[in-house]
Amino acid sequence: MDKLPILIIEDEESIASFVALYLEKEDFAVTVAATGTDGLAQAKDKDPRIVILDLMLPDIDGFEICRMIRTESDVPIIMLTARDDATDKVVGLELGADDYVTKPFDPRELVARVKSVLRRAEPHAGNGEALTVGEVTLHPDRHEVTVSSEEINLTAKEFDLLAFLMINRGLALSRQQLLEKVWGYDFFGDTRTVDVHINQLRKKLGDSLKIDTVRSIGYKLSD
Repeated sequence: MDKLPILIIEDEESIASFVALYLEKEDFAVTVAATGTDGLAQAKDKDPRIVILDLMLPDIDGFEICRMIRTESDVPIIMLTARDDATDKVVGLELGADDYVTKPFDPRELVARVKSVLRRAEPHAGNGEALTVGEVTLHPDRHEVTVSSEEINLTAKEFDLLAFLMINRGLALSRQQLLEKVWGYDFFGDTRTVDVHINQLRKKLGDSLKIDTVRSIGYKLSD
């Protein structure tokens, strides 16, 4: 069985080597890039199944790297940040990151998060049949969303979230329910993650779909 390729974009050699060692023990094939420029090149060349991305890089900051990767790929991204700043986390999620880890961290925790993100990478779109609400159609088999036949670019987790909302349209869903069903019971983040992804869906889908905020509960996709 082929090893799953993982890309680490981290300029601190000691951290990158330590994390790579733990991941290699778990039978992952690890590539390390010390700059954003090299990281972008390796992301195209190696086609990794997941990217571990440091925010503070010598040439291009991690937010920009995340944005650039997202223009071409929905590969899961775990961000590493030296600051326990909620703003950094929110910006990262808005740009399409799937999870975040604050330095210093236990490499075993990072490995656990890598496995968790990979488990969540498969879509949760029911039986494979197309879902349609108003002008929006979601195609699970093609992992594609269209609005009036025009394709909309969503990240993997935005796609999963939209699918779950469409399957359960008309029902008020709590943030905790969405975390458990879309992100999984083993997700390390908090309910802010749901809010950020809902906001991203609203921006991308515009007026074609109405996702209502249900006060003190969560969200509901209108019929």
